[in-house]
Amino acid sequence: MTVSTDPIAHYAALDARLVKAVRGLRVLSLASWPASVQQAFLEDHARGNARLPQVEYTRHDFSDARRELQAISEAADPEHPLGIYLQESAQQWDITARMLEALGTAEAGALSVALYGHPDDPLPGGGTSTRDAARHFIDIAGELDRELLAPDEQISISAIAMQLYLQNALDSFFGSRVIVVELDAEMIAKAAAGANRIRLRDGAAFTDYDRQQLLHHEALVHSLTALNGREQAALPSLALSSPRVTATQEGLAVLAEQITGSIDIQRMKRISLRTVAIAMAMEGADFLQVFDYFRDAGQDAAESFSSAQRVFRGVPVQGGAAFAKDTVYLRGLVEVHTYFRRALREDRLRQCRRLFAGKMTLADAERFDPLFDAGVLAAPRWLPDWVSRANGLAGMLAFSLFANRIRLDAAS
Repeated sequence: MTVSTDPIAHYAALDARLVKAVRGLRVLSLASWPASVQQAFLEDHARGNARLPQVEYTRHDFSDARRELQAISEAADPEHPLGIYLQESAQQWDITARMLEALGTAEAGALSVALYGHPDDPLPGGGTSTRDAARHFIDIAGELDRELLAPDEQISISAIAMQLYLQNALDSFFGSRVIVVELDAEMIAKAAAGANRIRLRDGAAFTDYDRQQLLHHEALVHSLTALNGREQAALPSLALSSPRVTATQEGLAVLAEQITGSIDIQRMKRISLRTVAIAMAMEGADFLQVFDYFRDAGQDAAESFSSAQRVFRGVPVQGGAAFAKDTVYLRGLVEVHTYFRRALREDRLRQCRRLFAGKMTLADAERFDPLFDAGVLAAPRWLPDWVSRANGLAGMLAFSLFANRIRLDAAS
């Protein structure tokens, strides 16, 4: 396929309009709860008087943004790779705007499913659903004895120590202070990553696995792809954390944890519990029931609140709806792992590296191939070590392709 550079300026102008139009559509910051809600709930819970949290959402009107997104979509040619990208992006951002306008209602939950998927959506290859896969990992985690953990894996790491470790590791990786690691006392989540800043919850305790997960997942996927996206003169929206790219982003990030040996079975259990909890909320479980589900699964009260809060961000806490984002982790992992294996089989590993040139979907990476070849899109400036070492990546994927042919019930 040959791509003419004539329409590039047109699409670059449309993309600049899109970046401006979606500037206020900050999903997690608008949907998340203040730390004061957690504090009040945990104090009531400790007194044996747990009550449904009271959360108020600011009302938003993004009609101007939605009109601009419609105009951008209509001006894009669906026969051009950039036109497809801009139309799909504009349409997904429109759903995002409507979801944020509906915060606090069941409609927000339904719109989140349109963006992120449903727990019962099938995984690649058909048959198994995301919820089925989640139950599989929960069952495996339940069969393993936590006493098998090495002593150094059970030592708590303070937020300050984690901040120093990540800052030093990132300064070394980039060769300068490109990303700043900060402590934030107002966060409920333990960590959050942006292009130039990673925030850690002040006062949180971390594990040795957390240390590597934050480096490889948050910093060297989420932050790194945002930084590379900023290098794209023709398509700066590749720096944005669009809901449209969430499954691929989280799939890449969890795959990075796996390949670098940074993931443990308890992490897989946490991801899986969230998927099942989302399904529970959709089927009527309220916040207290979902909180108790996480408690019964072994999480302490603070972590259970944080986990349940992720399920009920932006939707009624009485049950019947859920914020579906966390369904993407397992599905995204399977999709990205399958994509990497197929790329090895078809001699297309360079497409895997190009996934890091910005925040894009797997389909984008394939459609953008001629644009990378023509120099319209820039190759990623930064790559995680596990991606840049092609021979090691190929070796891991080659073994994975072979191992998948082995039937465990027939092996002895």
